Amino acid sequence: MGEFVRLEVEDGVGTIRLDRPKMNALNVQVQEEIREAAAEATSRTDVKAVIVYGGERVFAAGADIKEMQTMSYTDMVERSAPLMSSITSVARIPKPVIAAITGYALGGGCELALACDFRLVADDAKLGQPEILLGIIPGAGGTQRLSRLVGASRAKEIIFSGRFVDAQEALAIGLADKVVPAADVYTAAREWAGSFVGAASYAVRAAKEAIDRGLEVDLESGLEIERMLFASLFATKDREIGMSSFVEHGPGKAQFEGR
Repeated sequence: MGEFVRLEVEDGVGTIRLDRPKMNALNVQVQEEIREAAAEATSRTDVKAVIVYGGERVFAAGADIKEMQTMSYTDMVERSAPLMSSITSVARIPKPVIAAITGYALGGGCELALACDFRLVADDAKLGQPEILLGIIPGAGGTQRLSRLVGASRAKEIIFSGRFVDAQEALAIGLADKVVPAADVYTAAREWAGSFVGAASYAVRAAKEAIDRGLEVDLESGLEIERMLFASLFATKDREIGMSSFVEHGPGKAQFEGR
């Protein structure tokens, strides 16, 4: 368990909890602790879905600017790859991952949210990539993940201006998947994550990999990724359980074992 980031597990749901007062700024230590928590969530078989949560006040207000201010070009050459990979480690968790966003998700905090599969947002939250206001650009996936999510022109407008996006606009453009009252964010995220706990774990894993890897390649290659993953599931016990249950009892009644 890290000093500022920890993985809490209950009833099949793992919560990667950021807790670095006051704004969960993502300094080097937090970045590395995120990587460690993501690795633990990936490896634990009792974790079926993951929530990334910064608490009731704020998700994460960005990188630690005071730490970055003194860094030179060569310093950042060395640090930029670990920064990027720490956020990517969350994207590579082979389970459903929900960002439960309260307060602000800005800069690196927004990039952390973008690395999740879904974004559940408080009705008074603000998201954005304001790096341009510091004379830099997003450096942990913002230019790439945001444009893939909301389209190139919208991403350019948000990044070029550095403005904040409120919850309702985020929902309208696809940056948010659900908007709920601020007091209900974590409860709603737990309920959503819980819906994946009884699913066929390897099928969910394969579906996520097919979608994510497929978006990185051309259509023909993506179709081949899907074909291979589809065929591989016929080696799982859950496939036997799911098909037998369907034939005998109809859809939606299978009790999967996660193997």
